[in-house]
Amino acid sequence: MIKVFIIDDSMLIRNFIHKLLKNNKTIIIIGESSNPVDAMEEFKKTGLPDVFILDIEMPKMDGITFLKKIKSEKPIPTIIFSSLVNEGSSKAMEALHYGACDVIMKPQKLSNGLSGEFMEDFTSKVKAAAHSKYINDLDYKMKEKIERLKDSNKVIGIGASTGGVQTIESIVYNLHPFHPPIVITQHMPAGFTYSFANRLNKTCTNSTIKEAQEGDILQSGFIYIAPGDLHLEVNVNKENKYICSLKNYPKVSSHKPSVDVLFKSMSKVVKSNTIAFLLTGMGKDGVQGLKLIKDVSGDTYGQDEESSIVYGMPKVAFDQGYVQKQVNISDVVTLINEME
Repeated sequence: MIKVFIIDDSMLIRNFIHKLLKNNKTIIIIGESSNPVDAMEEFKKTGLPDVFILDIEMPKMDGITFLKKIKSEKPIPTIIFSSLVNEGSSKAMEALHYGACDVIMKPQKLSNGLSGEFMEDFTSKVKAAAHSKYINDLDYKMKEKIERLKDSNKVIGIGASTGGVQTIESIVYNLHPFHPPIVITQHMPAGFTYSFANRLNKTCTNSTIKEAQEGDILQSGFIYIAPGDLHLEVNVNKENKYICSLKNYPKVSSHKPSVDVLFKSMSKVVKSNTIAFLLTGMGKDGVQGLKLIKDVSGDTYGQDEESSIVYGMPKVAFDQGYVQKQVNISDVVTLINEME
């Protein structure tokens, strides 16, 4: 049984979460509070949960401060449930940086949130958080000589879900300049990927990082992140250069953007020059795409269990034989930096 504790200053929202989870036989809400300070008193009665559902702006103590506190004392999987996500909030991005497993945008109308799709998505993220683990040190520091890479036809594809924000940060901060172009599909809400890309671009010195736009030409030293409400594909333009192509069609493998969509396009266009990494996340998005890349002699890697926050997607791919090699975060950095 997954024990959940809700911290939100709105009684309306707390009641809404109760409605979302009340019929799930594997989840139980053990307590709730309007702010983190009072919540810490409640823990003396209820004990600590398996998962926190946490707002950002609250009286007495904000959600980010609370997240930092539990991270330093006793890390517990946390889902941010906030209206700020719609704005690509820097605070929501900061929450993921400090260890939140996922971010869910509060629906504008709570009645809309009781739809089957929203309830299923909310429940699956609670379950993913409960099965996640805290990786003590994702900040892999690589001290290597930085040299310019030779021009290459290679394109790197990365797919990630729960835990991917911290993992991707740890990778891109340690890349050498002039690495092959990198395209990333990270499961995130619309609007939030723009904030994620901008934050990385401001703090990462060796790469130019942006939210992918239609027609972007893939260039060495650049990283392109799929927008939160569109599928990202790799295509070619009239000059036969690789470009980003954005598609607005329904979810694939239960996600939009979908890793399977990205990897499938790379298997058709980039073919054997594809290097694909399937990272942390629950479910199986990216598994079939990885198979297609392996079938055309591209290189396929899956994150190993020890370094994965949620060993889901890469496990399925490995178990089905589509991962040529399992890697940790440091391995990913080394592989990319050594590519020519």
